[in-house]
Order: sequence, then structure tokens, then C-alpha cells
Amino acid sequence: MSTTTEVLASAENSMKKAIADLDKELQTVRTGRANPALLDRIEVEYYGTPTPLKSLANISTPDGRSLLIQPYDKGSLKDIEQGIHKSGLGLTPNSDGTVLRISIPVLTEERRKDLTKVVKKYAEDHRVAIRNIRRHGADELKKLKSAQISEDEIKRQEDALQKLTDKYVREIDKMCQEKEAEVMEV
Repeated sequence: MSTTTEVLASAENSMKKAIADLDKELQTVRTGRANPALLDRIEVEYYGTPTPLKSLANISTPDGRSLLIQPYDKGSLKDIEQGIHKSGLGLTPNSDGTVLRISIPVLTEERRKDLTKVVKKYAEDHRVAIRNIRRHGADELKKLKSAQISEDEIKRQEDALQKLTDKYVREIDKMCQEKEAEVMEV
């Protein structure tokens, strides 16, 4: 049987993982700047197998407005180009036969607003995840009510769990605001 401190530690660890996951998702949201993380979700059909793009090529940013993709296998260049077209990111790669270059166009005001909605959705999904972790932790604490652990101790731990929840929800809000500001800057 776990103790109240183990329940809290487990809940905090899960909340930290949710924050890390949100950070990773926010990196894939396109801003006006080039960022190799934009291409993290792209899978390329490589020898009949869906393969992550970052496994097939080195992705770099030679300047703030473009991405340079250097395939490890030159034969995969066409497959990578098709994968980028199919990704739905609205990016057009230019091939010179050995590397792909992607110019990141300036975002329109309408597209910026759409992207802030995406950011808000990611943030809300992760707030829900944090609250679910809190609920699970509270359920675990209730299971511990017994002769060894007093009702007052359980209440103190539930309060500590709520404080943890509030802390991580504030962190999500802060991350969301920062990303929205980044998306809206010209």
C-alpha cells in the first residue's frame, strides 16, 4: 500500500510529464519563425514504412525564415518532399537534388488567430489532464483512510494536491500566453 507522500509524488511526476508534453506540442505550432520542431510530426513513406522525418534527415535553420533538410539517404529526397506536401502544414519545399529548402512565409492575421485557437485547445487539453491527475490522486488518498492515517492528514494531503494542481495549471496558462504572444508577433 502506498503512503500519502507517494501519492503526492506520483501525482506531481505525472503533472510534470503533462507540462513537458504540452511544451513539445506547442513547439510544433507554427509561428513566423523557422523552427525544426515544425516538422516533428511529419511521417514519410520510406520503403513502404511510415518513418519520422527526423529519422531520415538532418533539419536545420540557416536563418530565421527557412529550414534546410539534408537527407541521410539522397534516394529519400522525393519521399521526404511528398511527406511534407501531405502534412497539411502548408509548406512548399524546394529541391536542388541534394537538399530541400523550405521558406517559412509570414503568417496572415487570420492564420495567426487560427493558430492561437490551436494553442488554446492544447492548453485546455492539458489542464483537463492535470485535473484528471488530481482526481486520481484524491481517489488514491481516500483509499488510504484507515486507522493509521487520520482524516485530518488525508485532508492536509488533499489540500497539498490542490495546491500542486493550481501551480501546474498556472504554468500551463503562462506557457499558453507566451506561445500566443509569439504567434501574434509580426
